[in-house]
Amino acid sequence: MNKLLTSVAVVICLFMFTACGEEESMTENPLFTPSTLPFEAPNFDEISEEHYRPAFEEGMERELAQMDSIASNPEPPTFENTIVAMEKSGRLLERTESVFYNLTSAHTNDQIQEIQSEMAPKLASHSDNIYLNADLFERVQTLYDQRDELDLDESSLKLLEDTYRDFVRAGAQLTEEEQQRMREINERTSTLTTQFQDNLLKLTQERAVLVDDVEELDGLSEDRIAAAKEAAEERGHEGQYLLSITNTTRVPILKSLINRDLRERVWKASAFRGIGEDGGIDNRPLVLELVELRAERAALLGYDDHASYRHDPQTAENPENVLDMLTDLIPAVIANTEQEASKITEMMREDGVEGELQPWDWEYYAEKVRQAEYDIDEAEVRPYFELDRVLKDGVFFTMNQLFGIRFEERFDLPVYHEDVRIFDVLDEDGSQIGLFYADYFTRDSKRGGAWMNSFVSQSHLLDKKPVIVNVMNIPPPAEGEPALISFDNVSTMFHEMGHAVHGLFSDVKYPSQSGTSVPRDFVEFPSTFEEDWAVLPEVLENYAVHHETGERIPQDLLDKVIAARNFNQGFDTQEYLAATMVDLEWHLLDTTEIPNDVVEFEDESLAKYDLDMQAVPPRYKSPYFAHIFAGGYSANYYAYIWSEILAADAFAYMRESGGLTRENGDRFREYILSKGGSRDAMDLYETYRNGEPDVVHLLRRRGLTAEN
Repeated sequence: MNKLLTSVAVVICLFMFTACGEEESMTENPLFTPSTLPFEAPNFDEISEEHYRPAFEEGMERELAQMDSIASNPEPPTFENTIVAMEKSGRLLERTESVFYNLTSAHTNDQIQEIQSEMAPKLASHSDNIYLNADLFERVQTLYDQRDELDLDESSLKLLEDTYRDFVRAGAQLTEEEQQRMREINERTSTLTTQFQDNLLKLTQERAVLVDDVEELDGLSEDRIAAAKEAAEERGHEGQYLLSITNTTRVPILKSLINRDLRERVWKASAFRGIGEDGGIDNRPLVLELVELRAERAALLGYDDHASYRHDPQTAENPENVLDMLTDLIPAVIANTEQEASKITEMMREDGVEGELQPWDWEYYAEKVRQAEYDIDEAEVRPYFELDRVLKDGVFFTMNQLFGIRFEERFDLPVYHEDVRIFDVLDEDGSQIGLFYADYFTRDSKRGGAWMNSFVSQSHLLDKKPVIVNVMNIPPPAEGEPALISFDNVSTMFHEMGHAVHGLFSDVKYPSQSGTSVPRDFVEFPSTFEEDWAVLPEVLENYAVHHETGERIPQDLLDKVIAARNFNQGFDTQEYLAATMVDLEWHLLDTTEIPNDVVEFEDESLAKYDLDMQAVPPRYKSPYFAHIFAGGYSANYYAYIWSEILAADAFAYMRESGGLTRENGDRFREYILSKGGSRDAMDLYETYRNGEPDVVHLLRRRGLTAEN
């Protein structure tokens, strides 16, 4: 994608160049000049909140001056003096965004949130000032019309075509009146998404569940109870226990809590957040206004709806292709879920619980069914998954076996929080590829979920190497205790490392094509692909070591962990599809179809696709659906399963070709991970795979085929 359309909220910032005297320091602000640390890693020990606002203001001013200089160049447009010059612009703004927008998600505070709210509409306006610059677009269009005669290499031609497309999609061909309305929509949308994100952080604290009696926590391990007590004390609730909700509707702790009333409290705290319950935060007005503004913007640009606008540059191409794929999956998924529900209900009856299966029952009794079918207990498994061992002997081990790289921890660089760790990433020949930051523990200043960001993105044009960060929300252990994690967290660590190596192995010329700058429905492919190595026996037995005895996980227990992987896949897939269809239904609306009631619209959308099973709610409900109302996945939440088709197919192909070998890893690195957005995404895949992906591997991966 072109760098100018990269969402500042996603923070994969790509504009890194010095122009118009940008290297000259005007103040003592550390953001005004590139960091002198290795690979221009952020100098967090010098940067403070007071530096962001002036750096944003000056960064926007400088970039506009650079763009105006390109637009007013008296020389005829060439690829170098227009497209390449644009790639080299905006370095101060990039530096500021890359640091600031990681902190807005990973370690925010009131000052940062205030600056974010102030800058959101200004940055939207700044982007419009570039995209709606008629003289600049004229130069781009001239080059686009001449593209067949310019003798450009493949990546340069793609950059030109993407740049032209992004100008058109931003409204460059609209009338002056339409462009003014586009500016208003973009500024308001930016303000609303920022407010939505701020509210989510507050909701995490607002909806946390306090427990007075430790007996209510029966079923939790001692370390989890200790952590809950510590969390409550940190918020001033001495003698109580605090249970935090997660970003999803489903709360993992529900699988362990025996007390059904407490399970109900925890689930409802999660599921009913953001609707103004008991005078709390209400995100529903933001949802409705965002949906209406997006529909209006799509109409201005000639699209039927926001989904059509969003899918146009994706590998899926249009909503029809997305709906065909999803609706084909739904019947098999529902059938699987109903079988799971039957087993769970039977287990409830054995436990003396009558009445209908409720969503707060599912996780708890599903765990009982899993234990019965696979004779496996999470409490028995967790001691074998100590975080540091998983990281070094699991994730890093796999990266070494596949790609020959090594991670060496260093302690001399500043970090934005004491929990953050930094590693040199070294290639097989000892040369340094870049830096990797790991920020794994949850805290009040961090939003939910897990993600990868780039502090610095690779580019030969700008002579940059990557500085990458992975962020997660693993519950921290009580002081002095080991960090024992769930297997879900293990899978997420592998997943996020997949994003990380996509950024670390980038080997492209242009910054806007670096690393993860690929279509939204392709970006999750390398990350999902890495998840499957976590359950490969030779990998799992290398990191699954008891944190006290040092003994490797017993083979029978290892076999059970692997066999249980597809358990509950009906539920997992259905809750995901439910959220996906809600996302699509919101964004298939035109401006005349916007509803008044968020909850009612969700219910109708789920019923439309037979996904309205009471015990299986959507993974995210609209008032806390950050992906689509605060992040960059609006109308694109389908991308996870679309990418999973590629991931499952690629993993099957690699297993058929010898599995965990350097030859396989080097081929994946060369054809997929190194190319970024320099070539068409599906062309990359089909070249790598020597053919098209087969959806059967996705069904097998999720245990949804008869052979499973």
